[in-house]
Amino acid sequence: MDHVTHSTSPSPWGFTPGKERNSGERYLYIIAGPTAVGKTAIAMQVAQQLGTAIISADSRQCYKEMTIGTAKPSPAELQAVKHFFVDEYPVTTQLSAADYESLALGYLNEIFTTHNTAVVCGGTGLYIKALCDGLDEMPQTDPVIVKHITDEYMLRGFEWLQQAVQKEDSEFYGQGEIGNPARMLRALSFIRSTGSSITQYRTQAKKQRPFKIIKAGLELQREQLYSRINARVDQMMEQGLLAEVEKLYPYRSLKNLQSVGYTELFDYMDGKCSLQAAVDKIKQHTRNYAKRQVTWFKKDTGINWFSADDKDIAEKILTLK
Repeated sequence: MDHVTHSTSPSPWGFTPGKERNSGERYLYIIAGPTAVGKTAIAMQVAQQLGTAIISADSRQCYKEMTIGTAKPSPAELQAVKHFFVDEYPVTTQLSAADYESLALGYLNEIFTTHNTAVVCGGTGLYIKALCDGLDEMPQTDPVIVKHITDEYMLRGFEWLQQAVQKEDSEFYGQGEIGNPARMLRALSFIRSTGSSITQYRTQAKKQRPFKIIKAGLELQREQLYSRINARVDQMMEQGLLAEVEKLYPYRSLKNLQSVGYTELFDYMDGKCSLQAAVDKIKQHTRNYAKRQVTWFKKDTGINWFSADDKDIAEKILTLK
C-alpha cells in the first residue's frame, strides 16, 4: 500500500500554511454526489487550495485493474494531488465498508500528522457514512454461503435475487435498497449466515470523530446529469472499456466485478446481447445508480448542496463552518 513518508521537509502535496484552517482543529471536507456530476474536479480544487490530500470514497477505484469503468482520476490529477484508496488493491481483494472505515481513519492519521485538513471525494454513500458516523457491530457472514449466493445470482439473475430477498428477509426488502445488487447480496448472505435480518443490527448510533466534518454535495438537474452520464459512457467505450473488461473476464464471478459497466459487457461477451445493447444498458443502469445515490445523500441533512454548474463551488465550500 502506498504510504506517505513524513519528514521535516516541505509537504509533498505543496502545503501552503496560509491556506489551512485554524490550526487548533482538524477538518475533513466531504465532496459527495452522484456519478458524473463532477466531484473529482471540485475535490482537486479544494485539496489544492488547502495543500492537502484526497481520500477516495469510491468502492471500486481502489482496484488496480478497474480504471476506465470506474472513472478514476487521471494520471495528471493523481500526480498533482496525493490520492489515497486509488489503485491500491488487486481486484481479487474483498473490501467491506468496515474495512474502508478502518483504512480511511488510518489515511487521516497520516494526513493529519502534517496537515490539519483533508478531503474525501466519492459517491459510495455507505463508505462515507462509515467514515463519518461509524458502522454497527455485526456478525460475520459465512464465505461459503456468500460464494454460493453470488454464483446463483450470476446464473439466475437479478430478478431471482430480488425474489429470494423478498421471501427470506421481508424486513430488509421493505426498507432496503432493492435496486442495488450488492446490498441485496449482502442482506441475503447475512440472513442465511446468521438467521437474522441485517436490519436488526442497525442501531444508528454515531461514533465521535476527533475532527470536524464539513459535507458538500454536488447536484444537477436530472436531464443534465443523465446527459453527462450518457456522454461519459460513450467516452469510456472510446477509451477502451471493452478491452479492460475482456482482461477481467476470467474473474467475472467476483463480487467486485458485479458493477455497472462490467456486468453488461460480460453479457455481451457471453453472446447474450449486442454490443450496442450492452452500452445502452450501461447508460440505463448508471442513470439508475445515480438516482439511488441522490436518494441516499438527500437523506443526510448535514450536506450543504451546490449546483455543479456553479463556478465558485470550491471557494464556497472552503467558507463552510
